[in-house]
Amino acid sequence: MSELVGRYLDAAVAHLERIRAEEGENIEAAAELLAEAVEHGRRIFTYGAGHSSLAAQDVVYRAGGLVVMNLLNVPGVTGVNVMPAHLGSALERVSGLATTTLDLTPARSGDLLFVISLSGRQVMPVELARHARDRGLKVIGVTSLAYPGAVGSNDPSGTYLKDNCDVVLDSKIGLGDGELDHPGAGAPFGSVSTITTSALMQSVTAAAIGKLADRGITPPLFRSGNVDGGTEWNNKVIADNADRIFYAW
Repeated sequence: MSELVGRYLDAAVAHLERIRAEEGENIEAAAELLAEAVEHGRRIFTYGAGHSSLAAQDVVYRAGGLVVMNLLNVPGVTGVNVMPAHLGSALERVSGLATTTLDLTPARSGDLLFVISLSGRQVMPVELARHARDRGLKVIGVTSLAYPGAVGSNDPSGTYLKDNCDVVLDSKIGLGDGELDHPGAGAPFGSVSTITTSALMQSVTAAAIGKLADRGITPPLFRSGNVDGGTEWNNKVIADNADRIFYAW
């Protein structure tokens, strides 16, 4: 194993250890909001732009995940599937796109929205979180608290994602999203932000599932479609929860 591989894995583990040590209370608070939303029949959405969408997608329609998690798919910014790729970054600075998308979903007061943004400074995540709360949704933000104050907000309000949420989960990622350096590289490299944001999302989901099970409520979970009976199980659980699923029809 090369030195850089070891340094990268050490950096990833160190970030996860920080999350374990420092974010437990916030994870439990977010998990309680998620458990309540599942228990009371509310709608649940996840959003992230660019690479932040990877963590949003990671908890939607997957084995071991909650069936009732829905991706808020804002056109042009979900992943890097547009051409040119930097169009997605430009759209994240456009007002009204994400809020209009939310308004065209069945989301209503009392529902839950996860907003994932590493810097938490761009127009789209800030505006979306604020608009969702104005409509009565609960908002859980997943972001790095290293950015506010170190970089300016691009939202006209001057606020960041962290300022427009009911619960904030800190991904612990430093400015620039690169954990490694090399004298010949010219720039930092070796991002661990996808690892930490996905770990936060999965941790919240796991804790919420435990809370529901402890209350005697069977959480609506997917099984792997790659095991015998998995597809049949999943078809049934989708049908049983069809009123809160917006990706299956």
